[in-house]
This record gives sequence, structure tokens and C-alpha cells, in this order.
Amino acid sequence: MRSSLLPTGRGARAAVAVTGVLALTALSACADHSSGSDAAGTGGKVKIMVGGLDKVIYLPAMLTQRLGYFKDEGVDVQLLTESAGVQAETALVSGDVQGTVGFYDHTLDLQAKGKQVESVVQFAQAPGEVEVVSKQAAAGLKGPADFKGKKLGVTGLGSSTDFLTKYLAVHGGVRTSEFTPVAVGAGQTFVSALQQGSIQGGMTTEPTVSTLLDKKAASVLVDMRTPDGSRSALGGLYPSSSLYMNTAWVNGHKDTVHRLARAFVRTLRWMSTHTPEEIAAKMPADYQQGGGPKLYAQAIKNSLPMFTTDGVMPPEGPMTVKHVLTTFDPNLQNVDVDIQKTYTTEFVKDPVASSS
Repeated sequence: MRSSLLPTGRGARAAVAVTGVLALTALSACADHSSGSDAAGTGGKVKIMVGGLDKVIYLPAMLTQRLGYFKDEGVDVQLLTESAGVQAETALVSGDVQGTVGFYDHTLDLQAKGKQVESVVQFAQAPGEVEVVSKQAAAGLKGPADFKGKKLGVTGLGSSTDFLTKYLAVHGGVRTSEFTPVAVGAGQTFVSALQQGSIQGGMTTEPTVSTLLDKKAASVLVDMRTPDGSRSALGGLYPSSSLYMNTAWVNGHKDTVHRLARAFVRTLRWMSTHTPEEIAAKMPADYQQGGGPKLYAQAIKNSLPMFTTDGVMPPEGPMTVKHVLTTFDPNLQNVDVDIQKTYTTEFVKDPVASSS
């Protein structure tokens, strides 16, 4: 089973972290992507674009680096960041990076556009997203049925927050043409847009949600931070954050993908046996977005139920995603997406010569 490509963006990207650069001459041999060969004894160098490194939904990316698990696997990973998943997807499609940490739903969207990518490690089984409404607009915006005529914040147009907002609208009886999605990013840019009235509500993740609630600047309309929240809002588990890669690249670099998968699964297991405070202590201080360590730990606690412990795709998840996307997306309504090609469990279920 295979997953899909993510959208990529060539905008300004910050190289946020480079894991243990190994001083091995063998690493240079792995640069031959055309041959599809991995360097003997190492996983080579891999660039991974993340749709917002400081978002709790993508926490496993930086946490794996901070725990040293990429280094343990002999793979030199450079983590880069974009403000929205759609831009991270673009970086993958254009070949700027070898992998993307973003939402699984992009794999279906890309297949409908003729691109073949696949999720190789499934981090989460729920979106981790929350639809909020500003304090000023709360009286006239009590749920998706009230989206008509509103300006609603999303991280980026074509992002997963955009997808989910459109689904909630249509499911609530509002056409996608009857409200205005506004790309406001996440973190402080989202908070400012809501407080200044540029948007009346919007979809965002932790720690932005906890920051808004702490400031009493917003209230929750739809909470999808847990499996139960996903089932209530979307009708089932909605696999979200994942590592997805170009299928052709995966097929040519299976040893490297195995190493990445082992590192990420090891992190997911570590997360399941440690407290939110212990997890928070491993992360960069600026990921707290000004809320302080206590609020950041609470944001992590609120989101922990969304994560898998083994990196395996929940069996019913892909069909939920397909149902959600085909509700509003004409491209997917007119294409028979092959779900089996949008993800694989090969690398998380078969450890293959684990190095640690």
C-alpha cells in the first residue's frame, strides 16, 4: 500500500535542524538518486520539509532529532519548515526535498492531479485541528452552519485546514462559495488576524489553540484533537500528520526509508511512555510561542491522543479521508483514487535489521 506526494513551496524556508552530520566518506555515495542506491552502512542525507516545525501536530519530527534517533539510524536528516502543509507539499513535488511531514490527505489530492506519493509513517489518527471563533464574533458563529458570509482563517489555501474547513461547511449546509477562506498561517499571525477582526474564526492547532483560550480571545467550535473528536466531526478516524514521500524515491531508497521509519516509530513509542512535561522539555523553548512551559505542556497533553504508537495507518482512516475530500472537491469527485497507493505499512511493520 502506498501514499501520495505533498504540495511544495519554493518560498523562504529556514533550515531549522540538521541531525548528527556523520563524518563518513560513504555518505557522498548516497547522492546518486538516479541510481536509487543507498550508501553502504548509512541511510545517507535526507531533506524533510515540515508544514510548521513548531506545531504540536508535527512534534515527532523535531523530537526525533532532539532524541538523537536519526543519528542512531545512521541517517543525516535536515529538517526545514514552511508555514503551511500546502507549501511543504510543493517542496516535495518540485524535488527540493526527499520527504514531507504533513497531512496524509495530500496524497489523495496529489494522486488526483497525477502525482504519486505515499505515507510511509503515519504519526496521527486524528487531525489535531480545532475550529475556533473570536470573542467578538461568537454570538453569530456557533457552528459550521453559520459559516455563510464569514471570513475563516486557514494556514494556506489548499492546505489541510482549508480542506477540513470546506468539509465542515458543506456538511453544515454551507457551499464553499458562500464563505471566504483566508490564509493567515499559524501561531502569532493567526492570533493577530483573529484579534484584529481580519477573520471571524478559523482552524488551527496547538499550541495556538491553548494560547487563544488562555488569552480568552476565542472559544472552541469544533474540536478534532482526539480520535473521538475526529469521529464526531468527520465520521471516523482521520489520519493526518505523516511522513510522505515520492513513491519512485521510496522504491529506490528502501534502506533509507526503513531507517527513517525506525527512528520515527521509536519516537512515537517514547511519546507514549513519557509525560507531556517530559516531552515539552525536549523541545526548543521558542516552540512555546510565548505561552511558557506550563501552557506548552498542556497543549501537548491536549494533542497526545491523536498520535499512533506504531506508525501504522488505521485501517478505516483512508476511507474517511476520501469521504471528506470527495464531499467538496470536484477533482476527487471525478477521479477514482486508488487508496492502496496512497500509503504503505511496509516500513513500519517490517523492522529490517534494526540498528538500535
